[in-house]
Amino acid sequence: MELGRFLIWTFDFEDQPAGMLRDSVRELEELGWPAIWIPERDGREALTHAGFLLASTERMAVVNGIARIGSRGARWTHGAALLLADAYPGRHVLGLGFGGAQLGVKPLDAMSEYLDELDTVTSSNPLPDAPIQRLLAAYGPKMLGLARDRSEGAHTYHVTVPHTAQAREVLGEKAFLGVEHAVLFETDPGKAREIAREHLHVYLTSEYNVAKYRRLGYTEADIDGGRGSDRLVDDLVFWGDLDTIVAKLHGHLDAGADHVGIQVIGVEPGESAMPHWRRLAEALLPR
Repeated sequence: MELGRFLIWTFDFEDQPAGMLRDSVRELEELGWPAIWIPERDGREALTHAGFLLASTERMAVVNGIARIGSRGARWTHGAALLLADAYPGRHVLGLGFGGAQLGVKPLDAMSEYLDELDTVTSSNPLPDAPIQRLLAAYGPKMLGLARDRSEGAHTYHVTVPHTAQAREVLGEKAFLGVEHAVLFETDPGKAREIAREHLHVYLTSEYNVAKYRRLGYTEADIDGGRGSDRLVDDLVFWGDLDTIVAKLHGHLDAGADHVGIQVIGVEPGESAMPHWRRLAEALLPR
């Protein structure tokens, strides 16, 4: 998949009206951003959201990062992805993920069963000239292996540069690796870490995320009851001035990522990170 080395990853569109989304994504395309990743959080359905953004642009790719497998049956995911692949050849990537804890359900088993159903769905829907492209949200070696074997590759979220190197080793050379990383334009250490901790709190208090950080070598002292040590916070949120942030983002590419999705945090709900996206475009995108 050719998605560029850097792209936008944002929750912001969950909190904005359609007109603001349309204007924003068109400006991002004009700035030269090759792709945008969107999550599925508060009911803005992942595939209609992707379709709206694709219809609002001409060249930009739209990646679901992620569409939750618990949000819709595999038949309907298949049908929607077929339509988007047909309407926008090569511009939509179906990123699938478990998307949260479900009692008694193992993520690896659930994803395997979902992919089995996706791959055996039959319907009267016409096949697109360009095939559906898909990725799996993956962190641990087993899910990364599933992503390698049954999709174009993996999407990782809130991980460290060393994890990127580990993921590349599991995926091998050919599979795609897209890495999200949060950034914050704040140079005061105290203020930066306060904002970063607020952003990270939900992840540092959910069992499956805490397990991920333990696998990365962080201790209970680093988790700190959901507060996060300075070391953990600084590894998960790159803060500082533009040059500092840009240098740290390149670390993921050096470790084996194909591209890095940049999530700007510290933006109030309903507001736009566009000023920061403009600065990042000047620093990171080819001219």
